[in-house]
Amino acid sequence: MSGGHGRGLTRRALLTSSAAMAASLVAACTGRPPGEESSPTDAGRSADADNAGPARLRARPGTPDAPDRPVGLLPLGLGPERDGLLFVPARAEAGGPLPLVVMLHGAGGEARGGLAPFLDRADDAGLILLAPESRGRTWDVLLGGYGPDVAFVDRALEHTFRRYPVDADRIAVEGFSDGASYALGLGLGNGDLLRRIVAFSPGFVPRFTAVGRPSVFISHGTNDDVLPIDRCSRRIVPALRGRDYEVRYREFEGGHGVPAEIAEEALTAIVGG
Repeated sequence: MSGGHGRGLTRRALLTSSAAMAASLVAACTGRPPGEESSPTDAGRSADADNAGPARLRARPGTPDAPDRPVGLLPLGLGPERDGLLFVPARAEAGGPLPLVVMLHGAGGEARGGLAPFLDRADDAGLILLAPESRGRTWDVLLGGYGPDVAFVDRALEHTFRRYPVDADRIAVEGFSDGASYALGLGLGNGDLLRRIVAFSPGFVPRFTAVGRPSVFISHGTNDDVLPIDRCSRRIVPALRGRDYEVRYREFEGGHGVPAEIAEEALTAIVGG
């Protein structure tokens, strides 16, 4: 990888506000298991999916109807202040369906930081990257419950689906830190849409009502002093596996960040299926 990926992504590159991160830790690393609202035996269900709780996303890919399909790094144009970015690879001009990754920044972050793990490789891999920004200092469920951020992610997805052909079988959600926790909550509650979840250094799993059975990739640094691994991923992973989710788990020697080789492995899992 080139650019930032050659060195891996450090805490400084991914966190823009340590104060905001500290505030979010009130809800993180509690040691509680994933907060599934339904029975574990319902994890693969599809009945009543449209009424599956406050984390439910409604947008679905279809036939694009927008006249223009620009490529490159683009603003979403959905909010006057907190908005987001969309990266569209050059091969989108050929018109075939492409994989899509929803990328969620950490606490105090913004869209450009959210794109960081995959942006250097997205054009070569033919990935559409969608990086919405949280409405507040971090994602809504960490501040009290699902709500405005779910609605904004839904708007951003609808905006993307209207403009570009997306492979419905290769839509993923990725996040780092607070964004990783949010990716787990959204992904597990929308597994019929978000088929893969990538969580880099998550703190916990928010409550969700299980829909579908997405595959999960989790990584965590053994020396993480922001979200300590023993209280976070080493509890999250066994809990998810105990509920029959397919989890690929990678520990690495390092702190609160995303090493290049970890980002590469996660990207390959998304593109290669």
